[in-house]
Amino acid sequence: MAGSRSSSSSRTSERAPDLEILGDQVTLHPSGYIEPERDVQRHGQERDMERNLVEHMARFRTSPLEFLREVSLHVSGTGWRAYDHFIGQPIFYPGFSENMIASVMSTPILQRRITELAEKRIAVEEKEGLLNKDDPSYAVKRTNRKAAIEYSLQELSEKMTSDMICKMESRPFIRGAYYLCTQLLTRAYHQGIHVSSEEVLRLRAVAEKAAEKKQSIIFLPCHRSHIDYVSLQLICYRLGLALPTVVAGDNLNFPVVGNFLQHAGAMWIRRSFGDDVLYTTLVQSYIDTLLQGGFNFECFIEGGRSRTGKLLPPKFGILSFILDSILSGRVEDAIICPVSTQYDKVIETEGYVTELLGVPKKKENLADFLSASSLLSLKLGRVDVRFHEPWSLKEFVQEQQTRMTSMPQGIQGMNNAVTKEKLLRTMGYKVLSDINAVSVVMPTALIGTVLLTLRGRGVGKAELIRRVEWLSDRVRNKGGRVAHFGNAPTSVVIERGLEVLGKDLVGTVQGLPEPTYYAVDRFQLSFYRNMTIHLFIAEALVCASMYTRVKRGGGRENQRISYTELRDQVLFLSQLFRGEFIYPTEGLAVNLDNTLRGFEADKIVDLVRDEEGNIVAVDLSDHERAAGRENFDFYCFLIWPFIEAFWLGAVAMMGFTKPIGYKGDGWLDVKKCQESAQLLGKTLYHQGDLSYFEAVNKETLKNAWTRFEEEGIIQVVKSRNTKIQPRAQLALDWAPQRDPKTKQISPEGRLWDFTEKIAHSRREGKNRRDGATVSTRVLRLTDTLGLMLYQHTSKDEEMSEEDRVLLKKKQKRRLALQARAHL
Repeated sequence: MAGSRSSSSSRTSERAPDLEILGDQVTLHPSGYIEPERDVQRHGQERDMERNLVEHMARFRTSPLEFLREVSLHVSGTGWRAYDHFIGQPIFYPGFSENMIASVMSTPILQRRITELAEKRIAVEEKEGLLNKDDPSYAVKRTNRKAAIEYSLQELSEKMTSDMICKMESRPFIRGAYYLCTQLLTRAYHQGIHVSSEEVLRLRAVAEKAAEKKQSIIFLPCHRSHIDYVSLQLICYRLGLALPTVVAGDNLNFPVVGNFLQHAGAMWIRRSFGDDVLYTTLVQSYIDTLLQGGFNFECFIEGGRSRTGKLLPPKFGILSFILDSILSGRVEDAIICPVSTQYDKVIETEGYVTELLGVPKKKENLADFLSASSLLSLKLGRVDVRFHEPWSLKEFVQEQQTRMTSMPQGIQGMNNAVTKEKLLRTMGYKVLSDINAVSVVMPTALIGTVLLTLRGRGVGKAELIRRVEWLSDRVRNKGGRVAHFGNAPTSVVIERGLEVLGKDLVGTVQGLPEPTYYAVDRFQLSFYRNMTIHLFIAEALVCASMYTRVKRGGGRENQRISYTELRDQVLFLSQLFRGEFIYPTEGLAVNLDNTLRGFEADKIVDLVRDEEGNIVAVDLSDHERAAGRENFDFYCFLIWPFIEAFWLGAVAMMGFTKPIGYKGDGWLDVKKCQESAQLLGKTLYHQGDLSYFEAVNKETLKNAWTRFEEEGIIQVVKSRNTKIQPRAQLALDWAPQRDPKTKQISPEGRLWDFTEKIAHSRREGKNRRDGATVSTRVLRLTDTLGLMLYQHTSKDEEMSEEDRVLLKKKQKRRLALQARAHL
């Protein structure tokens, strides 16, 4: 890699040269290695140059001698395989685990916590009479008892630390692990791992400076597949970077596989810490130790894997520990590196669909892991990994401090709950934005997006090529990146993408004048469509808001929307989906005006202006009408499934209205409520009142539920008793009324108006119209399901006095944080 660094300095273009690693050879191609720019523009390919980092490895059946040669090179550690001169702090040596455990156990915060817990236990025993203060030998007994408790806590902490930490102890092991994982990965993803040479060279330069300062690089990747764990480790190994310690849920710590992963870099944490303050302190101590020592670190910003294809809202658990290390002054600084990992096809998508439809997730085990190995013989295309420019966490905190004048001065002075929560939220969404900025749109995402944004049943090959090229241009115009395939024309790239997606997702109609393709599994295909939506969210919101008038039909005058009405609906939808999508940072007014001017330039809309040049109304242009509204409809189709899901969530909540004469306290099991909403959605879809089956998506409905809770539409309380499920009820000022005579829910009130406002942007069905349908058939059905929830609520599920106190505290906290705009 020394040659890589020297060659990079002599580049002649804005872009770094391609990085090609084939076997033992590292080659830097000149920046003009791929086709000329005019061909790049014609075929819709990304100019940012990249190469496959992991090529096919020899197979014993086809090349036994070459296979044995490769094995011997890895076992002996020849050349780069030795992993002896990587950039970073020392890892993979005998005694690594013992040293790490000793360092964690000696941290001051852990020792203080152990002493504190011992004192609390002594106080309990004194209260219970186990220690008598009147006893002449009380002082000696108390000292001995405290020492015994501290010793037990020390032993427990040491065992938990040993179970948790990664155990990078053997270099021969990691050499073999690299070879094994590369073999398995290239069997599944036959086109290997692709990276940008420019980003990799920049990352190495940052890593060298970080190693000199003994600072950690914290990789924060998005999370779509278990392959994410493997791909970044392989890249770091092959490029000579110290492997990061990877935060992993203990659900993956099952026999054989768990031990293998722990020795390859995984650290195990519980899925939930509960009220275990010792374990929480232990995790903080371990993270402090890693960051103080300059060891690289990796955790997934979204927490779990995204089952929907788009980025999930950030999870702040591990980020909170990292930020606390900096704010407390225990760690001087750390380098944040957001990472995007994209796939032609994700292995787990079929399993995701069953989970999203409400089937409980199966616990990971060795049998399932081995049975899934059959997938490793599939041809799933390639993995594309991109690295955002790394940035200093300390400098980020200081920058936020200067922006927010209400923040206290000095980094350590910012370590209070309210300030820290603001910092965490800003940091989390900045990382998501950075990931989106470097993400590459794969051919399968382009195909899936086109197929799910057409009005027809299918699309001919010529039209599919045209729309994919149009979409590629749109992606690049929005600052996105499209994966390139050398000199391959669009038709060949599409054929490769269709082959990867397979006949279970995209079907072909035979016997027609040209090949015609259609979506077989729209639910699963939506995973790939959602990989592009972040680029067009502003356009989608504007078009869905315009649709409130467009769907009325008639002439231009009837479909024209005033700027004020458009702005109000865009504001409403953007606030509704603020936890679902990441918006441009310029603000609503600027984003709206930029979007409208872009539409005007693309001849999608005509803008009506007053004498001073201000926009007063918006029309669909004659050009767009003549084109069959294909561009306008494209943006609507992107957002409609999400509008449907949130509308479904709001309609389901109408059913939570207490029955007349109900004697209970009105608290319902949250899980049962969400399952009821899914059942309502499935029923409405099959009865024609719901346009998109994706709207019953469990994850999107949960996001809607969270959003409604933030708005105070529902109240949710979690009991300290872990055996009691979280419960919810409608807030009094949002709860609909019932007709005293019919006892049915009245289609009026605050929640009804809220539901109707969402419905204004819903897609109209051929055989239904909003309003009358909702107020009769849909409302009757949701009421029926709601009554079933109340019938199955037992007396034991009513809220305890302790839980009521917790609820009041939660409500006060929510009111204190209500600085953001509301619906």
